[in-house]
Amino acid sequence: MAIKTAGDADFEQVVLQSDKPALVDFWAAWCGPCKLVAPEMEKLAEKYEGSIDVVKVDVDANPGLSRAFNIMSIPTIAFFAPGKQPMGVVGFRPAEQLETQFGLAQYVKPAESADSSEGTSTAA
Repeated sequence: MAIKTAGDADFEQVVLQSDKPALVDFWAAWCGPCKLVAPEMEKLAEKYEGSIDVVKVDVDANPGLSRAFNIMSIPTIAFFAPGKQPMGVVGFRPAEQLETQFGLAQYVKPAESADSSEGTSTAA
């Protein structure tokens, strides 16, 4: 399980140009609620490994991103899906609430072991 970090210099490459959706935690070291969010983000990174990137952005170190995405309060958790407008929530949310809010389950790739011909046929 790897939580990525991104900043002003590489956010576009890590998040916006990725072929995978990304769950981005805008946080700061001094923010108490941000510390509560960290283990929730770790749970999601583990559960959705390979399907969704989990990325942390330190707002103090990356003021350009805070301005670009109008981050006024932290923690802000934003979900970036390719080809869609980003969605965000402010404040602490448990992992399950973030999953529901952003519809993360639809992005899970089927497990290799569950690979069957059911549901994988393409319409003619």
